[in-house]
Amino acid sequence: MTQLIDSSIQKVQIQRFSDLDSDSREDLLAVEEPLEIRISFSYGNQVGMKSISVTMRTPGNDKDLALGFLFTEGIIDSFDQVKSVSYLKVDCSNNKENIVVVELNEGVEPNLGTADRNFYTTSSCGVCGKGSIQSIKTVSKFQGMVPEIQSFGAKVLFDLPEKLRSAQDNFEVSGGIHASGIFTSDGELKFLREDVGRHNALDKLIGHALQEGLLPLNRFVLLLSGRASFELIQKAAMAGISIVAAIGAPSSLALELAKEFNITLIGFLKNNRFNIYNQNENIHIDGML
Repeated sequence: MTQLIDSSIQKVQIQRFSDLDSDSREDLLAVEEPLEIRISFSYGNQVGMKSISVTMRTPGNDKDLALGFLFTEGIIDSFDQVKSVSYLKVDCSNNKENIVVVELNEGVEPNLGTADRNFYTTSSCGVCGKGSIQSIKTVSKFQGMVPEIQSFGAKVLFDLPEKLRSAQDNFEVSGGIHASGIFTSDGELKFLREDVGRHNALDKLIGHALQEGLLPLNRFVLLLSGRASFELIQKAAMAGISIVAAIGAPSSLALELAKEFNITLIGFLKNNRFNIYNQNENIHIDGML
């Protein structure tokens, strides 16, 4: 028998074994549910609603997720194009809100040519629903922008993982949630978003920044709670982020894209150490040779 604590965490009964002993106890799991993202638009003689994607996510900040997804996929260019974001409730029996509709302003044509995606993507992989390799690379309107951060201290970087971990409410109780956090060059956490999917957490964060008029994020440091994959660097590039730090490792394709967009890419940021895989020539890390 399960019971919801909130929309993102669920109580379950488990049998725990330790050495030769076992006992029955309560455990907490991160909730994973599908979210369908639709757009509603009216331009020229065309009026319609289109399902763009179904992604497995942790409920919470769904509107941020929808907006961030549409922006990082290049389907919308700015928040000015958006008239409203709302839930479409179809499962009245369970009171689930698993469809978000982004209504565009009249006359705005969504760039559906970039939406070459199957309808389903998993929480672990945001690019596995892509229809072709060509559709993965999305051109950022912030490409070539000089980062506002010119220098920051290595000590600032060392402190970021613990600051992110301390601010993660859902990770502390479930241990199964990823996070993306935005920090200033002084190490101040501005905001973070959590999700069972790495790409969803970043889309939620970028969607929030989009609504708040904070883009481009070229004056901040992005910290990823896990590894740095290609899709996360692509989304960071779309948001104009110049510095990406990850607690885990980057992939070879992530490094390739970081070089293409001149993004400073840092990996294995933990235990007072990190590796620099690519460095923007306009950014200096104090304390490093």
